[in-house]
Amino acid sequence: MEQKIRWGIIGLGGIAHKFANDLNLVGSAEIVAVASRSMDKAKEFGKKFNAKHAFGSYDALFECEEVDVVYIATPHTGHKAWSLKAMNQGKHVLCEKPMGMSRTDIEELMAVAKKNRVFLMEALWSRFNPSIRKVKALVDAGAIGDLCYLHADFAFYALDRPEEGRLLNPELGGGSLLDIGIYPVFLSYLLLGMPDTISSASKFYKTGVEIQISMLFDYPKAQAILYSGLTSGSKMEAEISGSTGSLFLHPQWHIAQGYSLKKGQEVEHVELPTAGYGYTHEIEEVHSCLQHGKMESGLWSLQNSLDLAELLETLRIQNGIKFPFEQ
Repeated sequence: MEQKIRWGIIGLGGIAHKFANDLNLVGSAEIVAVASRSMDKAKEFGKKFNAKHAFGSYDALFECEEVDVVYIATPHTGHKAWSLKAMNQGKHVLCEKPMGMSRTDIEELMAVAKKNRVFLMEALWSRFNPSIRKVKALVDAGAIGDLCYLHADFAFYALDRPEEGRLLNPELGGGSLLDIGIYPVFLSYLLLGMPDTISSASKFYKTGVEIQISMLFDYPKAQAILYSGLTSGSKMEAEISGSTGSLFLHPQWHIAQGYSLKKGQEVEHVELPTAGYGYTHEIEEVHSCLQHGKMESGLWSLQNSLDLAELLETLRIQNGIKFPFEQ
């Protein structure tokens, strides 16, 4: 019987709960340890998801010899530091997006992963979504001709949330761009690559965080119109249009359960449901990489994370999006 890959989880919020649920759906995975700064919270989480160990500090989990790979689901501002600590203890790391707050953060993480010879991947789960993988394959195969236009948005109302929470708090790297704007930016990058030029405009909340951003990515033969916001909802359907047809990722496109292909008057609808909450697909990618001795994913490489960080940094500079801890 093949030995299971043993996971540790830090940052036991809502995303970690969903991730742990999906880990328990993957037969080759085992949740060995969980950690929170609150021991009671760690014990409660560990009991719910059948973890062998519950720790009251992240460092204690990193020192646990039974853990092979750590999933980091802390707020943005802790991603780099905790990833570095885990890798320096010899752990493989799957870190929630954005993996770092800047391009230099990603470069530092890449260097430490290489030095310690450990696997590192940004947990951009949408990259492994079956519908998004299929749409990329169709675009690459020329199913809609030359890709000319892309539209993707991600928005919901969040101005009624606590100002000390991660979305509206500048101390936690709040705002729409790094939390949800990263998804439309990712899709444009995935399908069209790095743009020639970027234009953008944003609006800010009283706490100082950005709460709306509209982006235009200009390519030699295409344009991408992207948006994220916390001031209202949006359709959240992705349209990918070419010279001979169009593809639509069904709402909410970042967790799409299917897509449509339109050519002339003909429309084909395809259902591709995800397993669990949709995290199983990135978990299986991590397992595949570890089982084959790979230090990074071929589907979402460290260079991809570096490029994405550069795009986000460009947008932040254009719009003056700064956080107190960066001053």
